[in-house]
Amino acid sequence: MRDENLNSWEARADAHSMYGFTDLPTIENRGATILTHGDGPYVYDVHGKKYLDGNSGLWNMVAGFNHKGLAEAAKAQYDRFPGYHAFFGRMSDQTVILSEKLIEVSPFESGKVFYTNSGSEANDTLVKMLWFMNKAEGNPQKRKIITRINGYHGVTAVSASMTAKPYNEVFGLPLDGFIHTDCPHYWRFGQDGESESDFTLRLARNLEALIVSEGPETIAALVAEPVMGAGGVIPPSKGYFQAIHPILKKYNIALIADEVICGFGRTGPIWGCQAYDFMPDAIISSKNLTAGYFPMGAVILGPNLANKIQMAAESVEEFPHGFTASGHPVGCAIALKAINVILNEGLIENVQALTPKFEQGLAELAKNPYIGEARSKGLMGALEAVMDKDTKTPFGPEANVSEKIANTCSDFGLICRPLGQAIVLCPAFVMTEGQMNEMFEKLTQALTKVFSEIT
Repeated sequence: MRDENLNSWEARADAHSMYGFTDLPTIENRGATILTHGDGPYVYDVHGKKYLDGNSGLWNMVAGFNHKGLAEAAKAQYDRFPGYHAFFGRMSDQTVILSEKLIEVSPFESGKVFYTNSGSEANDTLVKMLWFMNKAEGNPQKRKIITRINGYHGVTAVSASMTAKPYNEVFGLPLDGFIHTDCPHYWRFGQDGESESDFTLRLARNLEALIVSEGPETIAALVAEPVMGAGGVIPPSKGYFQAIHPILKKYNIALIADEVICGFGRTGPIWGCQAYDFMPDAIISSKNLTAGYFPMGAVILGPNLANKIQMAAESVEEFPHGFTASGHPVGCAIALKAINVILNEGLIENVQALTPKFEQGLAELAKNPYIGEARSKGLMGALEAVMDKDTKTPFGPEANVSEKIANTCSDFGLICRPLGQAIVLCPAFVMTEGQMNEMFEKLTQALTKVFSEIT
């Protein structure tokens, strides 16, 4: 329960800190959780309590919370060259090396990279790039961006407009020109008697009808997460990207893979687009790019967009966009180390090795009469709570079911994330089989307790 001491860490947090994406009644009843340090996939609070973080921070602390090599890479670069920008034709050597590495490990044969401080800023930058390019090519009306309902792309005014979640209405968003198409969640949105393949074809037809209705000449891109992350870990329906990609090509609309969550191994392969066998025109990266050890995002442009945006910049003698910390040398040094750790120190292999056990654990929990669906890809998964399994009827909002499950998990020493009616897990890539067993044991305890209280 909440510590009422006015000098407590919880009270001090209340006094001067604002909480983002936080259930405020939970804070009122329980207080904030103030953390001091971590060890592998575990974190510790100011009271010494240990938690297994089943969300690896915010999808991103994939190498754990005390990886010695990442910390040493940061320290060494701070000693060598602690900060610089990437304006006016000047950038650090680490920035150059990282750009080379990102193109090397990307699915592209060639391309260019532009750095930001977050995935939100990277998506925002990508939109500006497309607007810039299309205007330079004589198509200033080609500005509209299509995303999917329940997709998440960030919190800047532009990236929040791309994020098709109802909570953005409180900001008066989306901005004009941001349009949303169907969510590819077959379990929830498939019609009675509709096969998964037919569902996919229906969504493709709906997308083409939307494009024709809006005017293909006005649409710049469709931006899609390979697996929807903050929408509740929603893998696409079977054949989804193979169905929509030809439609986008037909109308000269770019396909952008938002790999902020999926990139660098979360779904199994290096990239989520590889997991679903499609080639985007650009990739948005963040989170795992630095294993959470530095705030950084990147727009990775494939050769076609890279050439066109370069030509547009040459026509006005610059690309008038950037951030003070774009291509920060410490961030780039950390990213280079993180990529090496993920790809060459066994982390991506561990993801692939643990995936069957992860899937099995979710499937076992899905036998619970109040879990309607277990869904996953690689080491990202979700359990959807339902009041009635046969009809897929969700609990009423007054039950606040996922928040209660997450809070009860916290009581048992497990951090997991509530999203709508779902509980989301995205464990660190360094997790062991024993720690995965611990994660599922604690989640089972929490589900049993909560469902016995609310049903």
